[in-house]
Amino acid sequence: MQFTDPLALVAIFVALALGGILKGATGAGAPVLAIPVIAAFFDVRMAVVMMIVPNLLTNLLQVWKFRDQRLGGSLPWLFAVGGAAGALLGTYLLANLSVDTLSLIVAGGVLLYIAVRLVWPGMVLSLGLATRLAVPMGVAAGVLQGASGLSAPVSITFLNAIRLERVLFISTISLFFAVMSLAQMPALVWVGILTPTTLLFSCLALVPLLGFMPVGGWLARSVSKDAFDRVLLALLAVLAVKLILSALS
Repeated sequence: MQFTDPLALVAIFVALALGGILKGATGAGAPVLAIPVIAAFFDVRMAVVMMIVPNLLTNLLQVWKFRDQRLGGSLPWLFAVGGAAGALLGTYLLANLSVDTLSLIVAGGVLLYIAVRLVWPGMVLSLGLATRLAVPMGVAAGVLQGASGLSAPVSITFLNAIRLERVLFISTISLFFAVMSLAQMPALVWVGILTPTTLLFSCLALVPLLGFMPVGGWLARSVSKDAFDRVLLALLAVLAVKLILSALS
């Protein structure tokens, strides 16, 4: 990780700005863009540790903001606790798998996310079935998050399938990411990936992420959802291919 390389810092800034735009436009999903971009220029460990503080703080803010507008029942907490457990296993994989293997996991996660968006755009789960699936789905999402920083193929797809209202979706996904990040941070310290230096850079990552979220809000009002989705999926496909080619070469 070359923290003094100007081109590296520019790449990180752009990745986080794009993640902020996506979060501002959709209310979630900043890692969907930021993680593969950072991983394409550096490695997956750098990408995961760069997003840990932004994930924790932005989602804690949303948990507080929507504290009076939460989904009833046990689903949010079951999903979040499952995510925390999965993130611990995922962090172990992050520390012990090769960089190329981790890159292929990220690329696979991105391609899975694209496939689900294209093949099952109208998938619907009842609240009762979703509650029964909350723990295993949380664990699966947590493992992906811990190992690659990218839980969206499972987490966002799962919650989208329940067809929650926007505020209920945001409060539920925010609780999931906040609890998962709280569990992952000490695990990252334990395996030696989160250090004082990487913690500083993760804190600095909040600047472009928060700064560009209003741009995403403007795009959400000015550009059609279908057009925005097509551009996003095309960009993600290019990033996934680059990660695969880099890992295999």
